[in-house]
Amino acid sequence: MTAATDAFGRPVFTAEMTAAVDAAITSRRSVRKFLPTPVPRETIEQILAVASRAPSGTNTQPWRVTVLTGAAKQALSARIRAVYDDPAQLALHTEEYAYYPLQWVPPYIDRRRKVGWDLYGLLGIGKGDKARMHAQHGRNYDFFDAPVGMIFTIDRVMQQGSWLDYGMFLQNVMIAARARGLDTCPQAAFTQFHRVIAEHLGLRDDEMVVCGMSLGHADPDAVENTLVTERAPVAEFARFIE
Repeated sequence: MTAATDAFGRPVFTAEMTAAVDAAITSRRSVRKFLPTPVPRETIEQILAVASRAPSGTNTQPWRVTVLTGAAKQALSARIRAVYDDPAQLALHTEEYAYYPLQWVPPYIDRRRKVGWDLYGLLGIGKGDKARMHAQHGRNYDFFDAPVGMIFTIDRVMQQGSWLDYGMFLQNVMIAARARGLDTCPQAAFTQFHRVIAEHLGLRDDEMVVCGMSLGHADPDAVENTLVTERAPVAEFARFIE
């Protein structure tokens, strides 16, 4: 049966189609433990092709993606982990851009603290256990054992508007992955090691690391994957004026 289309040739959404889209969005979460099950290259290409329909100012499409699997992914992880686990080397690496505010204020600091302690609580990591905190954070650089790791970059000439466009592209990647039964974890943690990444991947001088992302099948037995973060109700962040 051919789906009905509107005057522009787009599908007319049925209640079931709407529910499927909503489910892909609302079931997305940051997964921190993956199964080793491979993801076919064809599936990754499909996800990226769908994601590329994200809007961008004057259709600039500012995204660039490096997809890593197998030995290539392991090699990058090993390079970063070597620096991350060496205090002297770690001190030499800082983020290239400020992802978080320079001064934290409520309610943002409260939300940040809560999600951190909720995760550590599930993992049995107590306050002050710096060794286990370091180890858990370091799992970012192993892409949480996902079979696919992605590094996203942007041309340095692009400005703030293109970063907004980039966020919509990243969201599309994650939703397209969910629609295919896969999970993800977007990771700003990689930005601290942008120099390591640039050297290892042979990035051009005009490329700036935006973030990384893990992609694969979530481990259903991992306690950290039971974390579901809270969201403020619509009434708390939206107002309607008639």
